Amino acid sequence: MKRRVLITGGIGYVGGRVAQHLAKREDLQVLLGTRVQTPPPEWLPSAITVQTDWFSDASLKQACAGVDSVLHLAAMNETDCAANPVDALLANGVATARLLQIAVDEGVGRFVYLSTAHVYGSALSGVVTEQTLPRPQHPYATSHRAGEDSVLAAHDYGRIAGCIVRLSNGFGAPAHAGVNRWTLLVNDLCRQAVQQQCLELRSAGLQMRDFVTLHDTARALSHIIDLDPDQLGNGIFNVGGESSRRVIDFVHEIATRCSAVLGFTPDIVIPPNANEAYGNSYKYEIGKIKATGFTLEDRGQAEIDATLQLCHSAFGARQ
Repeated sequence: MKRRVLITGGIGYVGGRVAQHLAKREDLQVLLGTRVQTPPPEWLPSAITVQTDWFSDASLKQACAGVDSVLHLAAMNETDCAANPVDALLANGVATARLLQIAVDEGVGRFVYLSTAHVYGSALSGVVTEQTLPRPQHPYATSHRAGEDSVLAAHDYGRIAGCIVRLSNGFGAPAHAGVNRWTLLVNDLCRQAVQQQCLELRSAGLQMRDFVTLHDTARALSHIIDLDPDQLGNGIFNVGGESSRRVIDFVHEIATRCSAVLGFTPDIVIPPNANEAYGNSYKYEIGKIKATGFTLEDRGQAEIDATLQLCHSAFGARQ
């Protein structure tokens, strides 16, 4: 019998790619949690869709019934969190606690919560490990931290095998063009390249960021739901790309791939008054998950290429 995995936010940016990856496994049946009951999406017809009304116990109980693992990926994005900090706490904190309680009541074996590296702070430096003291500042980070605490408390008390994944800057092609995440750096730049034939930055691009592909993100979550309980430790895992790089270097790579994939090289536009200093260099350490047997495959170039191709087919080139 196949194990049933519920992915909340399963038609979203990260969730869609995770769902596609898990659906390739013959031992799993993927359930996509959605706010409104809909048929399975065209890009994943083998999935089962279930409604997840965050403030209806009956809805959440039905979604969790017979489920072996929950991957809780549904969350309010950064922009909306900044505009509505209280709503952010409800969406990322309270809703997580409600779903977690229902999962415990329904006998779900594992609950994996997708959090963010931003819980460590807004300006990372040095070596960032799972032992680094969280100092969240942005409402996106503080609300995720609240969600984390509910999961970790349940894990520590033995109510459920709870896991926290603190993801760095995930990038890659969405499962479908309808995701509302085109403001993310790589997605925004690829769309700019197609629609405007330029890559326009808001700064000099000297900030340092750790980037990890959605391919490896999906693989990491797949790996975690298979771990033996004694490999979970305190339940916290960093997931990142193991190297920080300047944003401007990533921009140049996108321009190069655009030339190879779409046949033109977009202009790179930097604000004339941009003069910020170099960002802090840091290492987002993922040794803990690697110690359980996980390895990165990267495929960053393939992710950029696929994002450019999706933008070209969905949005069309400028005439």
